[in-house]
Amino acid sequence: MPNAPYGVRLLLGVAVTALEETRKLPHTILTYPMTVASTAAHIVMRVQQNVAELVIKGDEALEQLFPPTEEQPEWATFDEDLDDGSDDDGERRRPGRFALYSTGAPERQANGANGAAEPAAPAEPPEIATELGYDSLTLAQLRARLPSLKVGDLEALLAYEEATRARAPFQTLLANRITRASAK
Repeated sequence: MPNAPYGVRLLLGVAVTALEETRKLPHTILTYPMTVASTAAHIVMRVQQNVAELVIKGDEALEQLFPPTEEQPEWATFDEDLDDGSDDDGERRRPGRFALYSTGAPERQANGANGAAEPAAPAEPPEIATELGYDSLTLAQLRARLPSLKVGDLEALLAYEEATRARAPFQTLLANRITRASAK
């Protein structure tokens, strides 16, 4: 077959391509809104990244010109700032639920007849408490060790906790574990 002139081949190629694209048109029309939306989202995210980079550079420049100070605003007060060594009502604050990660000397606050807090005599730690280093464990560390303990050990730890610091999260954790272990 003889070769057609270059111009004819070019026109024929354009016609075939136009016919193929016309056949794809229904699918292209359906996907076009999603393509436009994703392109727009990409552009917006890129602009946000560029703006964030500029703000970071500006922060760094300001930090070099005006170093930050570690001053505490007048309106910010904390319990430590207000503590003058004496409590208003004679009661000592108990750690409560905020003692989840506390460690410290075991001490129990028991309410006496006059309603004031009286420190209870420190209980002798059971053998399992000494073995685990219970007094220095956080709640998360205790939770990790519970599966390896027997019911008797759990009960001893619960009694020790109740006699010393009486932290509600620790008591609840130990009591729940005792219940589950006893049910087995």
